[in-house]
Amino acid sequence: MEALVEMTGVSRVFSGGAQTVALDGVTLEIGRGEFTAVMGASGSGKSTLLNLVAGLDRPTSGRVVVDGQDLTRASETELARYRRQKVGFVFQFFNLLSNLTVMENVLVPAELAGMRGSEAKARSVELLEELGIDELRRTFPAKLSGGQRQRVAIARALINRPALVLADEPTGALDSRTGEQVMELLDELNARGQTVLLVTHDVKLATGHGRRVLSLRDGKIVDDARIEARRQTEPAELVRLRVEEA
Repeated sequence: MEALVEMTGVSRVFSGGAQTVALDGVTLEIGRGEFTAVMGASGSGKSTLLNLVAGLDRPTSGRVVVDGQDLTRASETELARYRRQKVGFVFQFFNLLSNLTVMENVLVPAELAGMRGSEAKARSVELLEELGIDELRRTFPAKLSGGQRQRVAIARALINRPALVLADEPTGALDSRTGEQVMELLDELNARGQTVLLVTHDVKLATGHGRRVLSLRDGKIVDDARIEARRQTEPAELVRLRVEEA
């Protein structure tokens, strides 16, 4: 499988009153089309890993390459362009703009990326129809349920056809039933070939939807597991892989 994300010897150290090692020599490849879940307790380094892949932070040492682009060497302008064109973000608290309608929220990344107006509008209509919220296109976020808001956020994440969707605790603000519906949407996207990187502290969520589950502790990958569904009627089986710790 072709690698979409490559991290080589990546460490991230935060300096304050005392130095904090958030990531410690992580080497990792994520294949194009994979659904990878990253889990771990608070402070394990999972959010730092996500921020590095998103181009929102830079490693203290090591190299991060996504879709052939070396983020470690990229300028701030190049990183901004990378985020607009290659990454779709789905957040826990949706991050919708309250003064914009559903469609206007979905269109924001397309406008920032310079997509033609007619193309952007057609793409937004297509996504809203696929996600079952087309009738809400003129509605403001305050009038939406949590599940509807997250569907809008997913449409917004997909409008530029990103190489990678980053989902940071996407069900954390939802009830269990709605959260499961959102995860099923991510499953469907992955089944169509979309690469998804999910960050969660929820073991059930990670193993129930990720096809690969990475566990972090103290900034290191301590477990790397693939989930194989032998038959749809049988529970998924965790297949342990060798983990090389730095």
